[in-house]
Order: sequence, then structure tokens, then C-alpha cells
Amino acid sequence: MNLSLYAVNAFLILDSTGKRIFAKYYSPPHSKEGEGSIFQSVKEEKTFEKGLFEKTWKTQNDILSYDGKLVVMLTVMDVAFYIVGGMEENEIMLYECLRSIRDALELIYKYIPDKRTILDNYDQLVIVVDETIDDGIILESEPSIIASRVTKGPVSEAQAIVSDFKEMGFMSGLQKARDKFAETILKGSF
Repeated sequence: MNLSLYAVNAFLILDSTGKRIFAKYYSPPHSKEGEGSIFQSVKEEKTFEKGLFEKTWKTQNDILSYDGKLVVMLTVMDVAFYIVGGMEENEIMLYECLRSIRDALELIYKYIPDKRTILDNYDQLVIVVDETIDDGIILESEPSIIASRVTKGPVSEAQAIVSDFKEMGFMSGLQKARDKFAETILKGSF
């Protein structure tokens, strides 16, 4: 058995007509040019996507083998989410990764993602996928953690200090608070 962290070959979102909304293909970063990549050109990718869509759109299959690859699919509203992996990959792990991306998008968008919402918030989709999958490695599978990484706003200095205190032990946090308080008094801005 060839065990590897590089479980995902592609992540795709296609609309109800089979057109590409989002596609990201992965190959291990240490592989040589053309080696490890599942397709050599965009034309080959689109041909694969078209055939995959034709085989899966009207079916109820969530997990299938297509063109020598393991494909996991979720249909949501008017879009289909796909994760493509090698035949030796764990389909449950791939399904959980796909589900976590969909659920993170639901948390961010506040409702079920459809084509219009995805296109209007494309930047958030890209960040969700990048926070979940990196070079084919599944990094995170908890939707709330993924969503929180995407939606974090700018942090004020006071929030950063409170966050620092939360991560420290009680005594070291107390000492840092004393130091900050003394520094504020000495500056005369209290």
C-alpha cells in the first residue's frame, strides 16, 4: 500500500449545466514536471469535468469510480461539489473533507450555498478551499474552525492583548498585565 498525505487530486464545483465554477487540481510539490499531475492541460481537465458531470448529475451516487479515480460528490441546490482522489484513498476521509467545505460555506454565507452566492463571494470560497486543502493534503475538517479562519476581522491591540493572555498561564498572564499597566502609567496615557 502506498501511503501518502497527498490524498486529494482535485476539488471541483460545477453548476447544473456542467460548467466549471471552481476547479483546483493538485500534485505533490516535490514531483517532477508532469509527474504526479493527473492532467497535462486545461483541455484535458475540462474533458474530465464534462464526463464526470454527465455520469453523476442525475444519479444519487455520492461515491464512485470514474476514469481510474475515486470521486466523492455532494449536490447542493444548483451546484455539485466534487473531490477527486486516487483509487487507494479512503472515501470516508474524502467525503468528510468535502462535507466540511460545504458546511463551512454554509456557516459563512448563513444559508445553503448556491451558484449565485458562490460567485458573489468567490474570494471566501477560495480561502475556504485553501484552509481545508493544501497541495492535496487535507489540513482541516472542522467547518467551524475553517469558517472562523475565513471570517476573522481585523484585531485591535486590546483584543490581541486579551488573546495573548488567554494563551498564557495565569501567573505569566498576570505578570504581563502588570508590565503593560506599568508601561501605560509611565507613558502618561492612562
